[in-house]
Amino acid sequence: MSERERPDAAAFRELESLVRSLGDELASMRRRALLAEARLKELESAGSGGAVQPKLADRISRLERENARLRDRLDRAKERSKVMLDRVHFLRQQVETRGDR
Repeated sequence: MSERERPDAAAFRELESLVRSLGDELASMRRRALLAEARLKELESAGSGGAVQPKLADRISRLERENARLRDRLDRAKERSKVMLDRVHFLRQQVETRGDR
């Protein structure tokens, strides 16, 4: 007779998977934000003598808005990751406590 898996162990694995996914998403957004910042600096330095061409100014403005959105998404993802990690710690404590009995 095989022993059935405990529900909290399955929930822990699912939570761990979600935390990993959020970490991957966070890393991806961070890379995009860094690339956008680098591109913006490149565009700013390309603007000769301070007079920025209208198309370049529009592009810079769009990149700045995208960068702000990405930073906001990063902040939200960081918060979700922290919440998920707290849940993982709680579940781990519950599993360890039940194992001590």
